Amino acid sequence: MDRSLIYIVEDDMDLADILIFNLEKEGFEVKHFTNGNDFFKAIEQVLPDIVVLDIMLPGYDGVRISKIIKQNVLYKDIPIIFLTAKSEEEDKIEGFNAGADDYITKPFSSKELIARIRAVLNRYKKIHTSSKLKLENLEIDDDRMEATIDGKPINLTKTEFRILRYFLDNIDKILTRDKIINMLWSYGTDINDRTVDVHIKHLRDKLGDFGKYIKTIRGVGYKFSLKNE
Repeated sequence: MDRSLIYIVEDDMDLADILIFNLEKEGFEVKHFTNGNDFFKAIEQVLPDIVVLDIMLPGYDGVRISKIIKQNVLYKDIPIIFLTAKSEEEDKIEGFNAGADDYITKPFSSKELIARIRAVLNRYKKIHTSSKLKLENLEIDDDRMEATIDGKPINLTKTEFRILRYFLDNIDKILTRDKIINMLWSYGTDINDRTVDVHIKHLRDKLGDFGKYIKTIRGVGYKFSLKNE
C-alpha cells in the first residue's frame, strides 16, 4: 500500500469526497482543502509528497498557487497535478508553464487519477535519487559523506553529517532528541540526549551562516527551517 501524502485542493465537495474515498482505499494519506489560504497554512507545517490542484478556486486560483509553490525553495520540488474543466491547448500550456507535472481534464475517472499520481511520483523518485542534495549554496554528497558551502568542504564528523542530512530530509519538521538518537542508532552510533546537543552545537558552529537555521524547540528537540520565527 502506498502511504504517500497527497494534498487535494478542490472546492467541489462532491468530487473531493469521491477522490478522498478512492485514494484512501488505495492506501494514500489524503488531506483536503477548499482554498489556497488553508492549503498554505498546512504546507507550512507538513510537506506533502504530491499536490492535486483544481485550477478554478476561490481566492487564489490553481495557477497562482502553483507559481507560489515553484518559487519557494522549500516547496519547489513538490510535484503538482492540475484538475480542470479547461481543455483548450492554451489552458494546458498555461498550466505547465505554472509548474504542473501533469494535467487532467474533467470529467475523469478515479482510476485514471490514481494512475497519473503513481506515474508522477515514480518519475519524481527517479529524478531525485541522486546522492547529492543542494539547498542554496549548501550541498551535501551522500557518497562522499561530504558537505560543502560555496564549493568549500566543511569538516564534519560522520555523526554531524548524518544529523545534517536528517535535518535536510525533514525541513520545517520538529525532530525530537529521541528521533535523532534512533536515526543515529540505525548507523550503530551510541548516543544520548546530552551528546545530541553537543553534536548539534558543533554542527551549528561549522555551518557558519547556515547554523542559524537549526532552531531549538525548547523541551522537545530541533528543526531546520529557513523561516524567520
